[in-house]
Amino acid sequence: MTRRELLMSGTVAAGFAAAVAVFARIGRPAPARAETFEITRTDAEWKARLTPEQYSVLRQEGTEYPGTSPLLNEHRKGTFACAGCQLPVYSSETKFESGTGWPSFWESLPDAVGTRQDTSLGMVRVECHCRRCGGHLGHIFDDGPPPTGKRHCINGVALTFAPATA
Repeated sequence: MTRRELLMSGTVAAGFAAAVAVFARIGRPAPARAETFEITRTDAEWKARLTPEQYSVLRQEGTEYPGTSPLLNEHRKGTFACAGCQLPVYSSETKFESGTGWPSFWESLPDAVGTRQDTSLGMVRVECHCRRCGGHLGHIFDDGPPPTGKRHCINGVALTFAPATA
């Protein structure tokens, strides 16, 4: 094996390991939280109520693969709710195309999400979660459009969508 081949295989292996760490948290215990929420359930109750993908994201702070959510291309007027407890969290009026592969919003509904600092993966980010059940929704970044300049980068699997009625 040449030095170049060794370096390339090491780079590929490191990239694969990083992708697995980011996108596959199934089987890990849920992160400990100091907060209390209106809706609480046991781990077994959450597993019974949610799909494996929803459980991974909402309860274990996992991340769905980019571009996989049907809600990414949802353009009807309506409301996006937490898939864990059905609390309305985002309006279609604040959804925009970010090009990231995840549904993005420039603002949440009032009193819908909570935030905390997330220092995982060697960086500092703002994690957002449902204020009622604590379900992990995604992260908030400072590269969104006016009027807020924020981008709520949300896992589609953590949401449900209800179209507006006439």
